[in-house]
Amino acid sequence: MQMPTEGRDWNEVREEMVARSGKDVDWRSGRTAVYVFNAGEDIHHVQKEAYALFMAENGLGPLAFPSLAQMEKDVIAMALGLLHGPQGATGAITSGGTDSITMAMKTARDFARESGRQQTGHNIVLPRSAHLAFDKAAHLMDIAVRRVPLKTDGSFEADPAAMAAAVDEATIMMVGSAPNFPHGIIDPIAALGEVAAEKKVWLHVDACVGGYFAPFARMNGVAVPAFDFAVPAVHSMSADLHKYGYCAKGASTVLFRSEDLYKHMPFNYRDWSGAPMKTPTLAGTRPGGAISAAWAVMNVLGVSGYREKQGLVCATREKIEAGVKALGFEVLGRPLLGLMAFRHPEADTLALYGAMRARGWFTSFTAEPQSLHLMLSPKHAEVADDYLRDLAAALADVRAGVTSEKVEARYS
Repeated sequence: MQMPTEGRDWNEVREEMVARSGKDVDWRSGRTAVYVFNAGEDIHHVQKEAYALFMAENGLGPLAFPSLAQMEKDVIAMALGLLHGPQGATGAITSGGTDSITMAMKTARDFARESGRQQTGHNIVLPRSAHLAFDKAAHLMDIAVRRVPLKTDGSFEADPAAMAAAVDEATIMMVGSAPNFPHGIIDPIAALGEVAAEKKVWLHVDACVGGYFAPFARMNGVAVPAFDFAVPAVHSMSADLHKYGYCAKGASTVLFRSEDLYKHMPFNYRDWSGAPMKTPTLAGTRPGGAISAAWAVMNVLGVSGYREKQGLVCATREKIEAGVKALGFEVLGRPLLGLMAFRHPEADTLALYGAMRARGWFTSFTAEPQSLHLMLSPKHAEVADDYLRDLAAALADVRAGVTSEKVEARYS
């Protein structure tokens, strides 16, 4: 495509954009359980309007836009209030989980250097199930990654003893997940904290999925184990606003136990021809809309709103758990929040995935072990029965050798 010589009419362009989306997944119907966190049209409206109000403003300039600076401080304060941040804890809004994880690793590396650890040749120790964003960040910073096998008891949890054995003098960070993405399982953060304290190593909790879910699940009576700054050894956390915070993309938070830790994150440079520049995260320009939408959604929902949304998700997960078990599936581990993975001993996972895609369900799957994967939203409460009914039909088709192409033709 080449840029048009003359500008086109907006209505014409808009119609083309809408037409181009015709083959995208229909996430508004609730038949998508990955990529989108659907809290309902009311919250979607808040996201859009609040984002548009500050769409042109730039979070890079706190002096120019003190409104955004204060909204970011408010969001961080609310996050730390939920996650047991101690007095002096702080953080920043980032563009997403990968950004938060990258900045936490950069901060841990620089903290280790200042603390007298070796200057190069660093490594991080993390469970096999930890998010691949750690590998991406490690690649950028030339840090070795030591992935440790999970416990062998079927819990799909990190193994603190095995991780302890992988730590050495060059280790700058240990990682636990709350929950991990592949299986939806919360790692034993308290036990990892004991290892980190003994080894004098930075402990990061990746709560990108659970940071804005687990606190409300606990308020609703779910037995969520200690996973946040309530564990004394936790130095930093990543928690995504645009996941179960139901805020507009892209927005996440990276949080630190103290200002003394946080001070190693910002970039501050003066030795060039332009004005001195200080940025808290990797980005220069920071979309004002992502900050304002996060602030708005958190205020509109409040504790009661989040409790209602997360309670609905937990109830939906429990319903689907019971339904898939009745069909002979095994649920991996003991999920407590909105993610779950399950497999069938007599049916190929990818064949099941294809059969469900043919019926209009866009979900995901986990590689180790091969299993179907759901990331549930409040909207899924409305379609849980439809999902289970179609899963039963897909299972019957796979057992009978019916191909996804035949299923798709049946529904086209």
